[in-house]
Parts: sequence; structure tokens; C-alpha cells
Amino acid sequence: MKLPRNVRMLGLVSFLTDASSEMIYPLLPVFLARVLGAGPAFLGLIEGVAEATASLTKLVSGVLSDRLGHRKPLVLAGYSLSTLSRPLIAIAQSPYHVLMIRFSDRVGKGVRSAPRDALIVESCPESDRGRAFGYQRAMDHAGAVVGPLMGFVAVSWLLLDLRTVFALAAIPGILAVVAIVKGVSESRGAAAPVGRMSLGWGGLPGSFKYYLFVIVVFTLSNSSDAFILLRAQDAGYGEGGILLLWSLLHVVKAASSGIGGTLSDRFGRKSLILTGWLAYAAAYAGFAVAGSAWQLAALFAFYGLYFGCTEGAERAMVADIVPGAQMRGRAYGLYHFAIGIAALPSSLIMGVLYSKFGPAVAFGAGAGLSFVAMLLLAPMKIGMRFK
Repeated sequence: MKLPRNVRMLGLVSFLTDASSEMIYPLLPVFLARVLGAGPAFLGLIEGVAEATASLTKLVSGVLSDRLGHRKPLVLAGYSLSTLSRPLIAIAQSPYHVLMIRFSDRVGKGVRSAPRDALIVESCPESDRGRAFGYQRAMDHAGAVVGPLMGFVAVSWLLLDLRTVFALAAIPGILAVVAIVKGVSESRGAAAPVGRMSLGWGGLPGSFKYYLFVIVVFTLSNSSDAFILLRAQDAGYGEGGILLLWSLLHVVKAASSGIGGTLSDRFGRKSLILTGWLAYAAAYAGFAVAGSAWQLAALFAFYGLYFGCTEGAERAMVADIVPGAQMRGRAYGLYHFAIGIAALPSSLIMGVLYSKFGPAVAFGAGAGLSFVAMLLLAPMKIGMRFK
């Protein structure tokens, strides 16, 4: 069955936005290290602050979308802010400029994420939630294939400097904003406006609280992917090679996300999430010991399976646990908040471990903690109590 127009258009928006973002992101560690002179610890600070900032914004925007009974205005505002902020890296003169720009970009992501996820749920039948989220994530990752390839052509064939590439990244971002204005509409399944705003989890099921707790534990193991790019740089990959590795990762993400989301509709969310977390642990263990360029390339590809198994399933599971439309924006806000708030210590710790003890200890610690999260998720049931 054909997916609803809103789901397809939001998939297109994700494609264009990630094409814009991923022209910049894989080159950011190189730009910070070689042009602005920042080290791994500062990279961890940038990524941790960026994600933690986005997390609080996601919570507020999700609740606000419930309060207003409208999702599209917040989705549009969030994508617009990111589109305006991101290319400013082209004129950054210090690492702190990059920190502020990433801060603004992630605020935009925070504003849009929870209302967008709620809009996807409200635009499709319950039996297709996993497929809908899988499609959105697949389109997102397809954009992340195209973005680095455009960057590769610009850097390796056209011999453009990094700042010019960053400026050109504004073009697909602008197209994404146009797609929202022209192609996305409010869903008839949206919640009626609620009388007050609540940022807490009062009234939400106990199983959802436990789910967020487990998500936080896993996220503490899951530092910014900027560190696997740094790992590739340390192994001798140049700018063009890093862009190709990043595209390879997202080819696997795009190919597996739709399949993973559909399988979660059929076989259950938890089994797909556990499979993905196991793949994550294995990949991080590999990054800890990899010693050659070909090994890193294989790990980048394998690592993509983690995203395919988990991203659609995790988001669909939120709607499974919290079925009420009037709490859906808040539920997705809390979900994204939990991930983002744990990303700050995760990336900071990763940066310190990488700087002080090297990649083997840093990635090994991440692999170990992810096993703890798997043990916590395994016994979970939708109706379980948690106090």
C-alpha cells in the first residue's frame, strides 16, 4: 500500500536536509583540526553541547505542538533555522564560532523533530508505523549518501576549498523548506489543543518511563559519529576518502532502514532494537582494534546495520507505548530529550578517553556499556510498572 502524502513529503524533506547537512558534517573534524586547530576533546564538547541543546528544544517543541494542536508550523520553523545556520560555518574563524553555529543548527533540529514524528504517526495507520518511520529514516540516509558525494566532487574534482563547500550546502536546505511549505499539511489525526503545557511525564505509562531509562543508558555508550570520522582520519584517510566512507555508511543505513522498520511491524520492536544494539557493540569493538584502511571501510558498512534495525523501531515503539494523541508530542519530545541529554556526557567522555588513552579504550568502553543497555531492555514488557 502506498504511504500517505505527508509521510512521502517528509521523507523528501529529510532527504534534502541531510544532503545539505552531510556536505558539511564529515568534513567538520578535518576543518576543526587542520584549519581551526581544535583537538578531539573540543570536538566532543561541540557535539555534546549541540545534541544536549537540541534535546531540551525537542521536549519543549513536542509539548508545544500538543498545546497548539498543530505540528506543521514548528516543523517549518525548525528546518528553516537549520537551513539558515548551517552554511555559516563557511565564515567561522575559531572553534567557538563552530560551537555557536552547531548550537543554532541543533536548536532547529530540536524544534522540528518531535512535531515531525508526531505528524508521521498521525498521517498513517497503526499497522504501518514501522514502515513509515523506516521510510523517513531511509530517505534521511539517502540524503546522507548524496551529500558527501557532492562534497567529494567539490573537493576532489572541482578542487573547491572547505569553506566554499560549506556555503554551497545551503542549496538543498532551501529546497527542503520549499517542500514543507508546498507539500506538507496538518493531519486530520492530530490532537485537539490541550489546555496547559507539561514538560514532565505525568500521566504517561510506566513502561514508557522505563523505556526512556534504557534509552539513556544506551545513549551514554553512543557518542557522536564524529569520532568514527576522526578514527578514519587517524588511519590515514584524506578528505575525499572520508567523504566516501561517510557515503558508504549511509548507503547501508538507507538500504536497511526501510527493511528494519517493516520487520518491526511484523516481528516486534524490541527484537529489532536488540539486534541493532548488538550490531552497534560489535562495530564499536571493531573500531577499537581496527588497524588498516580496509578494516575501517568494512566497519563503516557494518555499523550502518545498527541504524537500520533501530531508528524506525525505536520511534514506532514510542507510539505503541503512548497511544493517546494528546500526549504524543510530549512523548516524542521526552524520547528525543532523553537521547540528547545523555549525548553531552557521552561525547565529552568519548573525547577525553580518545585524547588521554587512545581509540581502543574509547571505543571499547562504548561497546561494553551498550551490552548493559541490552540486558536492561531484554526483560521489558509494554505494560510493565516502573516507579
